[in-house]
Parts: sequence; structure tokens; C-alpha cells
Amino acid sequence: MLQTTLKPLHIKGRSLLPIVQGGMGVGVSAHRLAGSVAALGGVGTISSVDLRRHHPDLMAGTGKSRDKTLIDKANLTALDREIKAALQLAGGQGMVGVNIMRAVAEYAAYVRQACESGAQAVVVGAGLPLDLPELAADHPDVALMPILSDARGVALVLKKWMRKNRLPDAIVIENPRHAAGHLGAARMEDVDQPHFAFPAVLEASQQVLRELGLERESIPLVAAGGINSHEQVRALLAMGASAVQLGTAFAVTTEGDAHVNFKKVLAEAKPEDIVTFMSVAGLPARGVRTPWLANYLEKEEKLQRKAGPKECTVGFDCLHQCGLRDGIAKSGQFCIDTRLAFALEGDVKRGLFFRGSERLPFGSEIRSVRELMEFLLNGSDSSAVSTERAAA
Repeated sequence: MLQTTLKPLHIKGRSLLPIVQGGMGVGVSAHRLAGSVAALGGVGTISSVDLRRHHPDLMAGTGKSRDKTLIDKANLTALDREIKAALQLAGGQGMVGVNIMRAVAEYAAYVRQACESGAQAVVVGAGLPLDLPELAADHPDVALMPILSDARGVALVLKKWMRKNRLPDAIVIENPRHAAGHLGAARMEDVDQPHFAFPAVLEASQQVLRELGLERESIPLVAAGGINSHEQVRALLAMGASAVQLGTAFAVTTEGDAHVNFKKVLAEAKPEDIVTFMSVAGLPARGVRTPWLANYLEKEEKLQRKAGPKECTVGFDCLHQCGLRDGIAKSGQFCIDTRLAFALEGDVKRGLFFRGSERLPFGSEIRSVRELMEFLLNGSDSSAVSTERAAA
């Protein structure tokens, strides 16, 4: 485990490093990344989405299938395997969690499987997980961590959960202005709203806790989105956060579960390459303007005008609501699972590569999980990184 003078993150009686690795799908954060983060004392997170793609035997039986039941079963099997492999890699250190999108059709099944397979935390974003306490009721030792973006969402979840005699074990506060992937704002024009800024939302969330008679320390707040330095980590902890969460910075580590081409696309992206657009999930999203995305965005308006219900191209309804399948004109008009799978495989021309907006801690370098966590916790740096920063 790494050592630091920063105050530890306490969840479910565990004393953890105040670093949480965000869940990233399809398959970007699987057992190798999550287990490596946990082994050093942090919170490692597996993304539950379509994990069968990491298992050749499961893909052999489902890769060309259009049988939703068969595909769903394969993904639950893959999730079970990935959780157990991550726990073994962690060696009893840190915490291994599973990120599950509220927006996916199999959300409830993923929550139950994660708990049954031994996940130590369930993290839910892309929607309000108001029913999470019921779904995890038989597993009281599993930490429950919703991802929210503002104090209004925090208040809503707390009030609903308190009626069920359950509190979140931590709350991830994700800033849509800087985060990657699906963003916690309803509309594109809301992404930059000032109430999402960390100083505002951390203060307002602490006020919500006080108004509900809850101690500030009872529910750790985890700041997420655009964090890239030790100084920023210290500043956020001083504002009242108990930890920070990073996604893109972990995605490009040596241990990241995606293809090296995936890591290079994220690490080498320039600010002008990073765009925000509407996902098929009906939420704003942020990624790198690679050839497919550039081509799609040129045609987006035309595709949205022609939107209409159609048969799912991959044979299973991965989202409760899909702009392409359900003909929702204001949403994206592409198959997100297919595009994210291309990215996982390193297909630069056809993939969708989610990425945060800010510069990465090590610039365009691909470094280890240990180096990244050491840098965030203690500010330790190498001459190579210092030189690159000076030249930037």
C-alpha cells in the first residue's frame, strides 16, 4: 500500500487512500485496473457494461447472437469473473467496487450480481438510484455510492433513502464541466452551470447534510471531474471532500484494461479535439473527436430529423431508452455499445473514445497506476514529467 499524509477515506469500516478510480465502459475498467488500484489501498471500480468482450469463450457464444437473454447471461457471468479476479489481485487491500449505469435495462440484475459475486461497493450513475437500497438489501456489507452532480440531487437521494432506513456510504459529486463520458446535466446548455462547480456543490451538499441532521463525516463526498494534480487534490479535501475520483487518468495507465491505441487516443488528444455531444442515453457526453465522431457530428442534425423507432442493431436493449432504437430525435443516433466496443479494441477509425476535458497528470505519457496514485497523493514527480510540464 502507498503512504500519504492525506486524511484517509473511511467507508464501511475500511480505511482507504482518498483516491477512487472511476468506472469506465465498455470494458475500459475491468479487473486488472480495478484490482491494481485496490491493491495499493484505493477504491478500484469495474464498469459492468458488456464485460463479455473481455472473455473469448463468452464472445464465441454471443458475438454474432441476437438473443438478448443469452447475451445478458454472458455479461452476468463476465461480471462475476471480473469481480473475483479483481478481489484476488487486490489481495485484501483497498476496496473493489462495480459501477452500474442506472440507465441500462439490466441495472437491477447487475446490482444483484455484483453483490452476490463479492463486490465491496456498488456505484451508480447515469440516473437517480432511488431503488438501490432495496436491490442491495440482502447485502448490508456492500457500500452503496450514488453519483450525483448537484446538491439538489444529493438532497433528493438522501431524503428517499432515509425513508428506507439507509444512507449512502459515500456520494460521488461529478462536475459535468470537466468529466468524461455521460455527464450529470440534463441538457447540453446546462453543462457549464455555476452550481456544478466544486466550491458551490460541496458547500451546498454539506448544508443539505446539516439540514437533515447528519454529521458531515457520516457520508464522505468524493469530488470527480478534471482532477489532475496533487495541489488540486489538497484543495478539494480542504473544501470538504473526503476523496477524489479520476477516470481518464486511470484509463491511460499501463494497467488500464483497454487496447494501447485507446490509451494513446486519450493521452494525445489536444483541447480542441475534445467535444461535448448528445449520447443515445439522452444525456450530454464528452469524448475525443476521432474520425467516426467527427463524421457523425457532421450528420447528427440530419439523422435526428429522420429519427424513428427501429430494431436494435446488436440484438439486445442495453439502455432503458436509446435514441437510435426508440427514435428519440433529441438524443444521439448511433449504437453506443458498438462504438465503445470498437474503442476498447483500439479501432481508432470506428470507435467512440470518452475523455475528460482537462490535461492529464502525465500529459501524453502512459504510466503505471502506482506512479499516478503516488503523484496525486504526495505530489512526487519524475524529471521526465517535470520536463514535459515545463514545455507545455
